[in-house]
Amino acid sequence: MAMPRYTPTEEQRRVVKTMAAYGIPQDAIAKVVHCSEPTLRRAYRHELDTAVHEANARVAQCLYQQATTPGNVAASIFWLKARAGWREKQVHEVSGPNGAPLPSPNLVVSFVQPDQRDRLPNVIEGDRG
Repeated sequence: MAMPRYTPTEEQRRVVKTMAAYGIPQDAIAKVVHCSEPTLRRAYRHELDTAVHEANARVAQCLYQQATTPGNVAASIFWLKARAGWREKQVHEVSGPNGAPLPSPNLVVSFVQPDQRDRLPNVIEGDRG
């Protein structure tokens, strides 16, 4: 005997859409509406596919309203960084005394035969070769 086809109610559709929008895993949603995960995906395909996008749109709308309200500097800064590509830039300049350029380091390169290496002094502290 065939099982009766699962038919979701409007209330169940609302619950599935809300839970999916909140990021609740599908296995948990299926338990709440008393169906299997494959049945959830078949019966609520539209709700599962659109819930996150609609939730993101609503949050973006609220953030936009906050960012365009005078006095909400934090929301404005966040919007500009996240949506307009603005970035904070830190520049670190290193200079010598009184702002003069740093002197160029003297670099000495010596080639030593492997058997003479232990006779060389350690120029760099901690260099144990």
